[in-house]
Amino acid sequence: MSVPLADVRRRPGAGGPATVPELRADCASCFGLCCVALSFSAAAGFPSDKAAGEPCGHLGDDFGCAVHRELRPRGYGGCAVYDCFGAGQKVSRHTFGGTHWREAPATAPAMFAALPLMRQLQELLYYLAEARSLPAARPLHAELDRVYEETERLTLADADALLATDVAAHRGGVVAPLLARASSRVRSEALRARRGRPAGRANRNRRGADLRGARLAGSDLFGADLRGARLIAADLRGADLRWADLIGADLRAARLAGADLTDALFLTRAQLEAAKGDRATALPPSLARPAHWPDGA
Repeated sequence: MSVPLADVRRRPGAGGPATVPELRADCASCFGLCCVALSFSAAAGFPSDKAAGEPCGHLGDDFGCAVHRELRPRGYGGCAVYDCFGAGQKVSRHTFGGTHWREAPATAPAMFAALPLMRQLQELLYYLAEARSLPAARPLHAELDRVYEETERLTLADADALLATDVAAHRGGVVAPLLARASSRVRSEALRARRGRPAGRANRNRRGADLRGARLAGSDLFGADLRGARLIAADLRGADLRWADLIGADLRAARLAGADLTDALFLTRAQLEAAKGDRATALPPSLARPAHWPDGA
């Protein structure tokens, strides 16, 4: 038996995981970890090369970025896109108790190694929180709560335990299958509840598809499975992406002008920052429109 589309939507007042402080980057509470721990290269479009563990030349004594307001014009678009999901402040303030790598240089290697692991775990928490906010996933809410708590415990472990965590195994063996079940249930309910003529089923399963540069303008992708799809530079102008599962989808340079992503599943700020939308692009209420998007198409 299908449910009304209104009942498929997120709980009233549930702003989504992007509004949860613990799942949002708080650079003021971080020791500039992403500016040190991560590498970048001219080959990837940065102005120069930087090795992992080497502080960026723009990192200030206060751990702030001296060119934060000019990242894109200066060629640091990758920095503008990066989102740690709150990992930076958790590693800085919890895992290492507020002692930074300049004060205690001996802790630097472990601190820098902890950041990518923590980021992966925080990203999983983001997705689990979103799944938990969906009424159509109600039969899975208890399991989602349990796995969320299990994942959160991993983020609260000490440095040695965190560094020993097999995040890939936790993601692949515990979290990913549960998120896939929640996604399937929610998208099925949305499709059943949808009014009007649904599109054919042929285009529904695009999981992991290579859609680089694909001409998908105006496409009906309502409820589609686009998990892990490569949509680099794809033309999605005016496409209906409501209830599409976008977990892990690569939206770099994807053209989203006028597209409807109102209820897109597992959409992140980083994906939007990497894409090309405009004022007519409809977004979930919890996600802000990127400042670099133009007003027109």
